Amino acid sequence: MKNKTISIITPCFNEEDCIEECYNKIKNLFDNQLTEFNYEHIFSDNYSTDKTIEILKRLSKNDKRVKIILNSRNFGVFRSSFNAITRASGDAVIPMLDADLQDPPELIIDFIKFWKEGYRVVAGKRKERKENFIMRNVRKIYYRIISSIAEFHIPLDVGEYQLLDRKVVDALLKFDDYNPYIRGMIANCGFETKIIKYIQAKRFSGKSKFNLLSYINIFLNGLISFSHVPMRISIYIGFILALMSIFYSIYLFILAFFYNIELANAGIMTLLVAVFFFSGVILLFLGLLGEYVSAIHSQVRKGPIVFERELINFDVVDPNIK
Repeated sequence: MKNKTISIITPCFNEEDCIEECYNKIKNLFDNQLTEFNYEHIFSDNYSTDKTIEILKRLSKNDKRVKIILNSRNFGVFRSSFNAITRASGDAVIPMLDADLQDPPELIIDFIKFWKEGYRVVAGKRKERKENFIMRNVRKIYYRIISSIAEFHIPLDVGEYQLLDRKVVDALLKFDDYNPYIRGMIANCGFETKIIKYIQAKRFSGKSKFNLLSYINIFLNGLISFSHVPMRISIYIGFILALMSIFYSIYLFILAFFYNIELANAGIMTLLVAVFFFSGVILLFLGLLGEYVSAIHSQVRKGPIVFERELINFDVVDPNIK
């Protein structure tokens, strides 16, 4: 009987300090502890400018299980990873094992154990992060906001470090999303999930390539991808503010005509406060509406999720790639 194959996807961008260690960790894992399985390690590179590509090409020459996708530019981690999922041929796929090794590769042993027991999705849940207090708590708040407003259950503190059965992968590939929010898409499929808790380590080496803007983009993508709640909140707030304005106008009318209270100065101050307040609310929700419109615009105009510059060690090569 043919051994089953596990596909591990590692997105990378300027990870010359980590990439070989990541490769060695996976290789040793399957050569020594998961010998009953075949594997392919797909590195999806987002146009690295350091020695990452050079190292990957050297590894791929000596090990055909190393497969490389070189993107024509940096398309972002989620688009790059989802494109790699479309290239994965395994019976099970791990959609994102970061090159920095913060997510322990040894957890794959447990992933496979529960997969063999029949779970279609086995997900890692970060019960603790070895990072600074501010980022750790910002992430917690983010996960709880996304989970609370989603129209289906998205497990708390679960990222893309999961093992997906081929049936789940085939379901994922039915999504037609230009800017995929992968963890939300997996949850949306609704397959029974086994959660495994683990402690996320510090980076093996180097610095994170994510900046504040990257985190904001991920947050907004998660916010609008699978929920209409933000738009409905804007409707509710708009309705409440309108009612408050009406009641306040009635209140001022009563003071002026029934109690003869001078409101000239107070009225000006009230007007200024109201103008600034309502302008802020309007701009906030126009920006939110703009995010939805922008997402629709990208989806409608849509082209390929990424443009691949080169494929290495893949059996089927797109003839359009030179």
